[in-house]
Amino acid sequence: MERLSGLDASFLYFETPSMHMHVAMTAIFDPSTMPGGYEFNKIKDFIASRLHLVPPFRRRLVTVPFRLNHPIWVEDPNFDLDYHVRRIGAPAPGGHEELAEVAAQIASTPLDRSRPLWELYVVENLADGNIGIVTKMHHCAVDGVSGAELMVNLFDVEPGGRQLDPPETRQPEMIPSDLEMMSHALSSRVRRQTRLLPLLGSTVRSLNTLVARHRDNDTVVGAVPLTAPPTPWNRSITPHRRMSFTRVKLDDVKRIKNAAGCTVNDVVLGLMGGTLRRYLLAQDALPDAALVAVCPVSVRRDDEAGEINNKVSAMFTTLATDVADPLERLQVIHSTTKGAKDDHNVIGANLLQDWAEHAAPTTFALAARLYSGMNLSDRHRPIHNVVISNVPGPPFPLYYAGAQLEYTLPMGPVMEGAGLNITVLSYMDNVDIGFMVCRELVPDVWSLVSHVEAAMAELLAAIEPRPAVSKPRRARSA
Repeated sequence: MERLSGLDASFLYFETPSMHMHVAMTAIFDPSTMPGGYEFNKIKDFIASRLHLVPPFRRRLVTVPFRLNHPIWVEDPNFDLDYHVRRIGAPAPGGHEELAEVAAQIASTPLDRSRPLWELYVVENLADGNIGIVTKMHHCAVDGVSGAELMVNLFDVEPGGRQLDPPETRQPEMIPSDLEMMSHALSSRVRRQTRLLPLLGSTVRSLNTLVARHRDNDTVVGAVPLTAPPTPWNRSITPHRRMSFTRVKLDDVKRIKNAAGCTVNDVVLGLMGGTLRRYLLAQDALPDAALVAVCPVSVRRDDEAGEINNKVSAMFTTLATDVADPLERLQVIHSTTKGAKDDHNVIGANLLQDWAEHAAPTTFALAARLYSGMNLSDRHRPIHNVVISNVPGPPFPLYYAGAQLEYTLPMGPVMEGAGLNITVLSYMDNVDIGFMVCRELVPDVWSLVSHVEAAMAELLAAIEPRPAVSKPRRARSA
């Protein structure tokens, strides 16, 4: 039994009928590497054999009476693997667009909070003979880094798998009574109140330092919330999702990084800035001001590695979409991102987590539903234009029940007022890019893929050495 942290629980409180706070990944596997060939039951048996290594797969939420405290995790006494692992077929002709449409429909449905908060769909009948696996899990259970930790337990580095220690014998967990939960909640609330005044003091000091940084014209700073320009997707969202995906070569990203003297993350942001600039130009909707991206930042310490929860903060940066030259755009992003990191250090890695502990469950949930239900995001300047997550993956092949992982399609949540999420995941020699959108706000989601290709070509052309122009020779006099 374990109580959710305030940050974990906040992903529950902010969920509304339109804003689903789950994360997902669609993976494409080559089943020809599976010993003995593909069978659906082999996938299900494989997952069953790993359940003891993945705690979120077996635990469900229990709400504290009157929402006096954040919910707790308990082992589900009625766990039913058949409910969570499902088998479906891709519609004809079974290409990538059909798989993406299936995945988007899965992402459009909230998870059942009375059960462990995950679902897995095996998608058969793909045209190339591969299979797709769509895994959906609530954000209250994992962030990007802890999601990667789950991959360690669910994936192997050889088709034949690895030898696992047998699971320990465990007694069924007793769900605490309402009286026990209320008593613990009240004592926890008293302990939190003693930490509120010091937290308030440190927050005021951090904010004063941050404001002073942003008033200093000689200091490079990050972007600021609520300064983002409006775009066609920065409006109130619906529950309906669409997605598209593509990939670029990791070697190309590194070539640009080395030539421009920046980081891989800067190149990803520059590539997405070029992509969105082209997309908005095609719609005659490019704002004069630069788009603002919010980038999740892991604040997990080394001694917290292996924990399955959220340890994340946020960094605001520009995408420099008002800059036409791709290398100049990249340099602006590199400078602003450095300033955003310095801003983040001033605020402190744990400020968001510390304040989340004081979140009032009922108040936050009602506020989120009121904000969404009244479409209040349409009545103010966007907090940000887009969420861009960049998660590093392994440079070697992975296997799932013996099937080799070919393609990763990351799917991040769409936020109220920002109907576009971009999640990037590197794997082997590629950088896989997933666009998750509100269906009504970005109906032409696959056009983003062609703009990625054009933006990458533009960056590669910009770093190519230009041939020297030879001066014309004078004719010799006879």
